[in-house]
Amino acid sequence: MTIPLSLLDLAPIAPGSTARESFSASVTLAQAAERHGYTRVWYAEHHNMATIASSATSILIAHVAGHTSTIRLGSGGIMLPNHSPLVIAEQFGTLATLYPDRIDLGLGRAPGSDQTTMRALRRDPMSAESFPQDIVELQGYLRGESVVPGVQAVPGAGTDVPLYILGSSLFGAKLAAALGLPYAFASHFAPDALEEATAIYRRDFRPSVQCEEPHLIVAVNVIAADDAGNATHQAEVVRRSRVRGMISRGPSTPDYTDEQIDAFLTTPQGAQLANMMRYTAAGTPDEVRDYLERFAAGTKADELIIAHASQDLGDRLRSVELTAVAMGISPALVA
Repeated sequence: MTIPLSLLDLAPIAPGSTARESFSASVTLAQAAERHGYTRVWYAEHHNMATIASSATSILIAHVAGHTSTIRLGSGGIMLPNHSPLVIAEQFGTLATLYPDRIDLGLGRAPGSDQTTMRALRRDPMSAESFPQDIVELQGYLRGESVVPGVQAVPGAGTDVPLYILGSSLFGAKLAAALGLPYAFASHFAPDALEEATAIYRRDFRPSVQCEEPHLIVAVNVIAADDAGNATHQAEVVRRSRVRGMISRGPSTPDYTDEQIDAFLTTPQGAQLANMMRYTAAGTPDEVRDYLERFAAGTKADELIIAHASQDLGDRLRSVELTAVAMGISPALVA
C-alpha cells in the first residue's frame, strides 16, 4: 500500500534572497507537489525569524491556493494561543469559502517565537493553558455550533474546516486522542518523544464526528538527489545552517564559519542540536524510499509529511520529484 505523502514548507528565506522570492518559491513548490501527487502542503507560523517567511500563515495559504487548483493547503500549524479562536475561525472560514474542500487547520500551542517576541505578540504567558478549551471553541465556530452565546464566525460557520493537533510531546498526543482529531508529530525537529507519543495517541483515541479512526501524520526531513554524494553534501549544509541559526541570535552574533560549526557539533551541546535532525532521509531515490518505508512502518504512520530541507529551490524541487516517484505517488519523472 502506498503511503500518502505531504509537504511542510517554512517558506525559507535563503542567504542573499528576499521574502518575496521565498513566496514565489512556495508557489512553485506547491505546484510541483500538486503535479506529483502529494496530498497537502502545510505552512508553519513562526515569528521574528530572519530565515522563515511564513509568519502570516493564512495569507500565505491564500496566495498559494490562488496559484494551485487541487492540492490541500493548510497550517502546520497555527499557534492558537497567539490568537483568539474567533479570529482564526474567521480567517480559515474565509479560506474555506474561497477554496472549498482544500483547507486544513493544524493547531499548536507553542509561541513559534522567543520570549521577547511572545510579549510583542501581546501573548499572555498563561494562554497555552487554555489550549484545549480554545480548540473546542474554535471547532464550534467552524461547525456553526458556537459555544459562545450570540457569537458566530462570519464567514466560517458551517465550513467544518478539518482540525489537526500538532505536537512534539505527550500533551498533544493525549489531547488529539481525547478530542478524536488527527495528530501530527513534529519529529523532523523534535524526535525524542515520537515513539511514546504515537503509541499513546493510538491507544487512547476516541472516535469523533471528524474522525472515526486515528489518523497519524509523522514528519521527516528528506533530501533526495540523483547522486548520493550530492545528497549528503546538501544534508551537511542544512545541518550547519540550522545549528548556525540556533546559536546566532541578535545582530552582534559572530558569523561562524563552517569549520567552527563542525567543531561545535562535536561538543555535547552541538550533538544535542544535531539530534533534532535525527529523522532525515538523504540519498538517492532508492535510499530515500527504503528509509521512508522503514520509518512509516516503524511509526505506524498513516501519512508522512516531508520537509524537503535543501536550501536551493532547484534542489528542493528535484527532491520533491524524486521522492514522489520513488514512493509511487507520481508515475514518471519530468524530463
